[in-house]
Amino acid sequence: MENPQPFLMNTWYVAALSSEVDGEALFKRKILNTSVLIYRKEDGTAVALHDRCPHRFVPLSMGRREGDTVVCPYHGLKFDCTGKCTHNPHGNQKIPEAARTRSFPLVERYGFLWIWMGNEAADPATIPDYSPLDEGHENGVAYTYMYPKANYQLILDNVMDLSHIDHVHGEIITTRGKLSPLVPQLRETAATVEARWEWAQQPAMLIFNQFLPDPDAEARHFFDITWAAPANIQLSVGAIQGPGALDLEHCVGQYDLHTCTPETADTTHYFFATRRNHIEEDGEYNKMKIQAMHDAFMTEDGPILDAVHEEMGTDDLFGLSPVLMSNDVAPVKVRRHLKRLIEDEQAAQAGIKKSA
Repeated sequence: MENPQPFLMNTWYVAALSSEVDGEALFKRKILNTSVLIYRKEDGTAVALHDRCPHRFVPLSMGRREGDTVVCPYHGLKFDCTGKCTHNPHGNQKIPEAARTRSFPLVERYGFLWIWMGNEAADPATIPDYSPLDEGHENGVAYTYMYPKANYQLILDNVMDLSHIDHVHGEIITTRGKLSPLVPQLRETAATVEARWEWAQQPAMLIFNQFLPDPDAEARHFFDITWAAPANIQLSVGAIQGPGALDLEHCVGQYDLHTCTPETADTTHYFFATRRNHIEEDGEYNKMKIQAMHDAFMTEDGPILDAVHEEMGTDDLFGLSPVLMSNDVAPVKVRRHLKRLIEDEQAAQAGIKKSA
């Protein structure tokens, strides 16, 4: 029996940053164990194809562009942006009916290229709304890409359980021990898991204190994070001194998106975006900010998650009977929710095959 993919398939994943696919280049990336070719048509619209010639299975990304078509480097077959072969230079030049490669729905939104890898019809309206990333000055938002050698659910665990920051990260985002004792407030819907922390510390987080009235005084803080299937986590964080609501309208803070796309069960494409509501027009600060956040993951979170993945030897966390504590409440909810979605999808697909 064919083993089902260990991923949710009929959903949107981020395939690439918009900035990664540029000009005439042929961009390749493995997504959910499948090789994908992404390129922009002459009008700038991005398209995605299975990166495999149906003739001898050469990656089409090794070929070249001819207008909006891609030419296989091995035998010269040409494919249009729908995956259909449009030219066969051999023999009578007849094009076999089966000479096509799969195309994948691709939508450009919020600075990302979103791909649908499943067999059901894709609805762009089901991409979660992260429109705040598009609002404000262009120097107030930044993006980065990382490549952990770890299962994507470990990254979801890491972001859903923010109690780790006092133990993993340095002085710049320490909560001075205030966060670890707190159990987050949880809100769960059919489509999301949300967690929120509120606390006060002195001085404020160093990423914010210089933008507050008194950098050395106490400030109130919040974290608000929302997971949406399959692997999107929107995180808002901010600080305020004096009266005012703990939200990004009243606080000095930032709106972040962490979104993960499995390459395989053992490797992950990790995309991150952040928009701040202070010194938004400073391009140099923007570059420094995103580089610091990229480096923090690569040198602090990343090595731990890679080591955890290697030590676990499986993506089945619960099968290892982990000791669970109060800080695990949000990531456990996410894992169980995602597991149900995958099981329901696979059961539905099995039912369709059985009745066929």
